[in-house]
Amino acid sequence: MNQQRQRIDEIDAQIAALLQERATLAQEIGALKAEKGKPAYDPAREAEVLRSVSAAAGPLSPRQVRSLFTEIISACRALEQPLRVTFMGPQHTFSHVAALQAFGSQAQYEPVTTITEVFRRVEAEQAEIGVVPVENSTGGVVPETLDCLLESELKICAELHVPVHVAVLSTTSLPEVRTLYTHPQPLSQTRQWLAEHLPLAEVKIASSTTAAAQQAASDPYGAALAPLEAAEAYGLDVLAVNIEDLPSNRTRFFLIATEEARPTGRDKTSLVFSTAHRPGALHEAMGAFADHGLNLTLIQSRPTRGQLWQYVFYVDFEGHHQEPQVQQALRALREHCALLK
Repeated sequence: MNQQRQRIDEIDAQIAALLQERATLAQEIGALKAEKGKPAYDPAREAEVLRSVSAAAGPLSPRQVRSLFTEIISACRALEQPLRVTFMGPQHTFSHVAALQAFGSQAQYEPVTTITEVFRRVEAEQAEIGVVPVENSTGGVVPETLDCLLESELKICAELHVPVHVAVLSTTSLPEVRTLYTHPQPLSQTRQWLAEHLPLAEVKIASSTTAAAQQAASDPYGAALAPLEAAEAYGLDVLAVNIEDLPSNRTRFFLIATEEARPTGRDKTSLVFSTAHRPGALHEAMGAFADHGLNLTLIQSRPTRGQLWQYVFYVDFEGHHQEPQVQQALRALREHCALLK
């Protein structure tokens, strides 16, 4: 055992020295970016780094390696200036968990009360990045995010898929729970478990998972559906974990910014369009994707605000808009669209 510990000490010393060297190089790159007026956050480059290091084989899982290097990148970036990240809060919500997963503990986090306000803060350059939920594998799309994407000129620079694990938090035991505080999203994702374990509890809707945890903390017979991280923050006991009906429950988040991400070769493009209100118009528009070999990963319709029975369509497809094949498809699509952005 002593021999192994000695070797660990040697490796730790090497890691520490290499981390300092990496930080120095990151500072030099940051200075060059500043000279050229480029933003400190480069989502394409960070995705490349995380993808590369996560591929290393060994006892640590790719997710664990990714988490470690996210913190390393976060610390190196903060040596110049912490990245300002805004999200629909407050803290300890699933959006906060997603932001931490993307940017680590060294970013400067600024929670706001609505998704619309996330967009407004980034547009006003009060934050470099906004984190917004767009789709849940159980609950479906988030309408407010889609509406904001239609109205805003901000760019989607990356996406993040976050496993959503719901916990039951309380100061009492499960049989004593009389009131359940919850945001509508986790409620919709845990109905089977609740019907079996808390069938008689009165459900009270909260504005966020954090608000639910706060209310449960002040109610001796209350419990909350919230992320596990909220337990320590509000002095709650964990009565149950991973109670979501679907073990694969995930939420997709968009990272929005004023600058678009450069191509990486493993990209997605999101766009919104509307067509003329006539038979066959949507079929003709969608043909542009098939004709140019683009794989659609999402299509979602939304009513147009202020116009009855008029719809816009949100589409995700594989590829970057700078690629020739994608540009050809967009030119063909534009011929059939009243709106395209």
